[in-house]
Amino acid sequence: MTDVQTGLIKPGYDPRLANEDLAPLKNQTWSSYNIFAFWMSDVHSVGGYVTAGSLFALGLASWQVLLALLAGIVIVQIFCNLVAKPSQVTGVPYPVINRAIFGVLGANIPAIVRGAIAIAWYGVQTYLASQSLLIIFLKFWPSTASLNETTFLGLSPLGYICYAILWVAQAAVFWKGMEAIRRFIDWAGPAVYVVMVVLAVYLVSEAGWENISLDLSAGESLGFAESIPVMLGAIALVVSYFSGPMLNFGDFSRYGRSFEAVKRGNLLGLPVNFLFFSILTVITASATVPVFGELITDPIHTVERIDTPFAILLGGLTFVIATIGINIVANFISPAFDFSNVSPQRISWRTGGMIAAVGSVLLTPWNWYGNPDAIHYTLGVLGALIGPLFGILIAGYYVISRQFVDVDAMFTMSPSGRYWFSKGYNPNAVYAMLASGIPAILSVIVPKLVGSGLWIADYSWFIGCGLGFVAFIVFERRNPRILVDAG
Repeated sequence: MTDVQTGLIKPGYDPRLANEDLAPLKNQTWSSYNIFAFWMSDVHSVGGYVTAGSLFALGLASWQVLLALLAGIVIVQIFCNLVAKPSQVTGVPYPVINRAIFGVLGANIPAIVRGAIAIAWYGVQTYLASQSLLIIFLKFWPSTASLNETTFLGLSPLGYICYAILWVAQAAVFWKGMEAIRRFIDWAGPAVYVVMVVLAVYLVSEAGWENISLDLSAGESLGFAESIPVMLGAIALVVSYFSGPMLNFGDFSRYGRSFEAVKRGNLLGLPVNFLFFSILTVITASATVPVFGELITDPIHTVERIDTPFAILLGGLTFVIATIGINIVANFISPAFDFSNVSPQRISWRTGGMIAAVGSVLLTPWNWYGNPDAIHYTLGVLGALIGPLFGILIAGYYVISRQFVDVDAMFTMSPSGRYWFSKGYNPNAVYAMLASGIPAILSVIVPKLVGSGLWIADYSWFIGCGLGFVAFIVFERRNPRILVDAG
C-alpha cells in the first residue's frame, strides 16, 4: 500500500479492532476534484441512466422528471455532507466511526448490513455492464451468438463469459489499492461524459431538433395536482438510489484534505454534475423517439440500435468503464471496510472486497433486476434497511456526542473504554435500529403483499431515517450511554 492509504496504528490499539486499513489515516490528500470525480463515477452508470429513465413511466413530463432528479440530489448532497464530517475529522472509515455510536463490537451490525447490501448492488452493476460487453461480442464476433441461445440459471454461456470478464477486471483495479482506484475514477467519469455528449449530439442531429419532444411521459399524462405526489415519490426514489454510497460516504471523505474540500467536491459532483447528466439523459432519450420510432431509456439498447460498429464499440466500452467505476466506489470499497471491521486481523481490506465479489455471483442478480417496478421495489427495500443506520449515526454524532469523538477509544477493548458500553454494544443503538428498521421494512413489504397503493414504500428511506434519528435520541435521553463531555 502507499502511504496515502495507510493508517497509523498506535501502541495501545487492540489488534482485534485495528489494522492499517481501519486505523486513522497518516495523510489526508484528496482534493475537491477527487471527490467530484468520485461522484461522476457514481452517477454515470447504466443503473443511474435506467433509474432516471424509469421515472418517465410514472406519467411525469420531462421538466417534472428533471425537477424531481435535481431536488432529490440536493437532499443527497445535504445528507452526504452530514455523514462526511465525522470520518473526515477522525480519518477513519464508516464502520469504525460507528463504534462511537453502536459500541466497538456493536458497530459490526451496521457494517454487515451495509456490506450485504453492497454485495447485491455489486452483482447488479456487474450484470448491467456485462450486457454492454455482450453486445460488442455479438457485433464483432457473430459466431458467439450460438453461446447466447441457451441459459443456465437464467443466464446464457456468453452472458457468463461477459460477467466473468467484468468481474475479473473490477477485481484487478480494486486489488491495486485505493490510490489506483482514485486514479481510475479521476479519468473514468469525464471520459463517460465525452461519449454521452457525442451520443446526444449524434442522435439530435439525426432526428433534427424540431422533431424532438421533451414530453416523454410513458404513462397517462397527469394534471398538476396529481403530479405532486408522483414527483415526491420520484424525489424519494433518487434518494433511495444513492442511499448506499451516501451512508458509507465516510469511507471516501476520510481521505479529504479538509471538510471544506469535501463539501466543494459534493457541490460539484452532486447538484451541478447530476443536473447536466439528467439533461443529457432526457435529451438522448427524447431523440430516440424520432430516430428509432420508440422511446429507449437504456443507453446500452440505444447504442445497439445505432448499428455502427465504431459506435457500438465506443459506447459499449464506455458504459463498461462507467459501471466499473461506480461498482468499485459504491459496492467494492464499502464491504471491503465493513467485513474487515468484523475481524481486522483475519480479514484485510482486500479480502473483504473479494468476499463481496464472490457473494455477488451467488445471488444471480440477472434474475431479479429487470423492469421499472422491480427497480422501484428493490430500491425501497434497500432504503428501508439503510435509512435507520443513517438516522442513528447522525443523531449520535451531532446531537448526542455534540461532534466529539475519542478516536483512540474506538480501538480499545477495555471494559473501561468510552465506547465499550455493555459488553462492546450500545443497547440504545440496537433498540433504535429495531424500532426504526422494522416499520421501514414493513412500509415496503405490506403494501406489496396486500396489493394496495405503493406510495408509502417510496418513502421507506425517510421513514427509517426519521424514526432512527428520533428513537436513538429518545433512548439516549432516557438511559444515557454516550458520555457527552469532551474530556
